[in-house]
Amino acid sequence: MEKHIEMNIGVPKFNSLAGALAEIFGSDIRLGQSFRIPGGDINKAYGMQLSNGKILFMKTNEKQKVDLFLSEAINLWAISLTNTINTPKLLAYGTDDSEEIGYSFLLMEYIELGDIKDEFWNVFAENLASMHKADTSSLVKNGKFGFLQDNFIGRTKQINLAKDSWVEFFRDNRLVPQFKMAEKYFEKDDFSKMDKLLNKLDKILVEPEKPSLLHGDLWGGNVLCDTKSLPLLIDPACYVGHPEADIAMTELFGGFSGKFYDAYKNTGLLQSGYSERRDLYNLYHVLNHVNLFGHSYLSAAKAIIKKYVE
Repeated sequence: MEKHIEMNIGVPKFNSLAGALAEIFGSDIRLGQSFRIPGGDINKAYGMQLSNGKILFMKTNEKQKVDLFLSEAINLWAISLTNTINTPKLLAYGTDDSEEIGYSFLLMEYIELGDIKDEFWNVFAENLASMHKADTSSLVKNGKFGFLQDNFIGRTKQINLAKDSWVEFFRDNRLVPQFKMAEKYFEKDDFSKMDKLLNKLDKILVEPEKPSLLHGDLWGGNVLCDTKSLPLLIDPACYVGHPEADIAMTELFGGFSGKFYDAYKNTGLLQSGYSERRDLYNLYHVLNHVNLFGHSYLSAAKAIIKKYVE
């Protein structure tokens, strides 16, 4: 069995699922029943009951996509470093050749879900704000904004090159790569609008008072409530940036309870004029959906671009 620690995150890599279970739980433990967990379009997810009764959560994908799981492990580890908000405990990741085509896997604790009560939203807002206020100096090298390495937003590679300016980071690492990938969907007139938008970002966006660790993909499906009514974050696409980008993402697909936004606003992290910048932050995610899913998101992307250049 090959096992090593990546980037000191404390999550061992294995070359078989059986080896991972034996190392973590003992050689007498066997895999019992497993059940498919719905949701997500990138990985397959399962609940797995062991012979000792313990239930685990496992994601799988093609063998060559193991870097997706290493990236996710690093993201969850970064959030856990802040000691501000819960994430699932990471157990192992790796690859397995026991089946004909092989697969990659990420093994975590299984979270029993509870009912969301009103107080949940206040706690979530306070915990998230605490994460956004946490020190980020160890997460970016040679700059203020970025991350330890590139990672993924969905299936798309997310560039995290370090920058000292948030405006520069958002332009060069977020909008420009997505624009380039989406070129085939746009017409000549659209390109001039894109250039105009990129050239005026410094007149729209503001620099944060301090850099913040962001979840990066903060929509409702990535926030869980456990049986103690405490929030947990899953499936992050972390980087260090402006906290407004996380809040904007929460509003893209339906939004959270008004109690969450009221509580978060009381933390003072949203700067004046946030609502005017919100759609620009979300242009990144809309463009990513264009690149992932095609024309169905194109009109939304064009509408946002038009809003800021006309």
